[in-house]
Amino acid sequence: MKFFDSKQQAVVDFVPLKPGKVGIYVCGPTVQSAPHVGHLRSAVAFDIVARWLRIGHGYEVKLVRNVTDIDDKILVNAQNLGKDWRELAVEVEAGFNQVYDSLGAGVAHSPHATEHIGGMIGVIERLIERGHAYQAENGTANVFFDTASHPAYGELTNQKLENMEGEAIGGGRRAAHDFALWKSAKPGEPETASWDSPWGKGRPGWHIECSAMTLAELGEAFDIHGGGLDLRFPHHENELAQSRAAGFEFANHWMHNGLVTVSGQKMSKSLGNGVSVEELFELGNPAAVRYWLASAHYRSSLDYSPTSLAEAVSALGRIVNFVRRASEVAEVSVTEMPHEFVEAMDSDFSVPVALGVLHDTVRVGNSALDAGDKDAVAAALGSVVRMADVLGLDLTSNEKVATAETIELIEGLIAKRNQARADKDYAQADLVRAELTAMGITIEDQAGKTVWMWSN
Repeated sequence: MKFFDSKQQAVVDFVPLKPGKVGIYVCGPTVQSAPHVGHLRSAVAFDIVARWLRIGHGYEVKLVRNVTDIDDKILVNAQNLGKDWRELAVEVEAGFNQVYDSLGAGVAHSPHATEHIGGMIGVIERLIERGHAYQAENGTANVFFDTASHPAYGELTNQKLENMEGEAIGGGRRAAHDFALWKSAKPGEPETASWDSPWGKGRPGWHIECSAMTLAELGEAFDIHGGGLDLRFPHHENELAQSRAAGFEFANHWMHNGLVTVSGQKMSKSLGNGVSVEELFELGNPAAVRYWLASAHYRSSLDYSPTSLAEAVSALGRIVNFVRRASEVAEVSVTEMPHEFVEAMDSDFSVPVALGVLHDTVRVGNSALDAGDKDAVAAALGSVVRMADVLGLDLTSNEKVATAETIELIEGLIAKRNQARADKDYAQADLVRAELTAMGITIEDQAGKTVWMWSN
């Protein structure tokens, strides 16, 4: 299996550090406000990575996605809402988890920053002892990472220190590129938002959180660090620098998923082209949203347009419709996946190609249904179910397609149309077809039977 290592900027062979086991760490949300589409895309992308490693290669995979539940923005938003910051963090995290779970992208391991304060302090102490960090000399508890002390700084993004954009010098920072490891408590902030440390009361900087949580969850060395492309610099660059400076091997490989665009433009508040999670779920059920999120190669931009979800619903509907029809006449006889599907997934997780193989198999299965070839139907059904499992397409819980009451209604209308046609009452048949179309149903008359699928 090969994939693109974004640190090496090359496609590399994947060999786990420990035979049969894989450790993956993905940067999760800062629970300051509701999830956006970028959060969803990253969650689905790395869920598929973990699924393929488990199902396709039989590895024991530990997927870790952290929760940053203490941050400046959380404090500000909580104050603006008149809430305790801890209450806000819990509420927002619950919203994230609800969306993740609905997409089939929940994780078993989700460490929280506030649970690892001691570990962060330990890493910072180690950095100070090794000459890579310093406490501010302005009487505050601020502690900074000394980027000049670590010659490899910039190795993740292949940048030189002098060419990087830095922050304004202040708060006891010696150089513009030095970044905060520990932030001194500020007047007016809740006392609950600061912890005792060797340097004084305060809270951790953003970057140090992940170094401490990877250490606690996956050890000093692990296989893959993932996250959105927007986190590559400075967040991941700083994570790597402080972890290596502390003496840890840290991530053996790096993977970054692409961003979400809208009609070719970057999604941003300033452009007013944002798409909310609520809008997505109004246009398609969770299974269709997941299908769309997975439809572009994980390293490419995922473009949203007004027809994106309609196309995803229709494509997913064709798969579900085949599985429903095939299950009526055959049982799964094999669970093997087509070699083209395996090759696609082994080639840098090429999900768009894999989806093409899945739809090709559906077409073969539909032809077998029309021909009455039950053995071929069973073989196609087994392959489709297996591939859908790898991609996390939950075909059985797609309520828009599989609800019993909905199916009964649709099939009743189809029977009514067919009777009207048999009676040569074509006007009535057209009215029923129009009613089905209004419901978002496409019908096809095939070999003495009528099949249906969702069209939007």
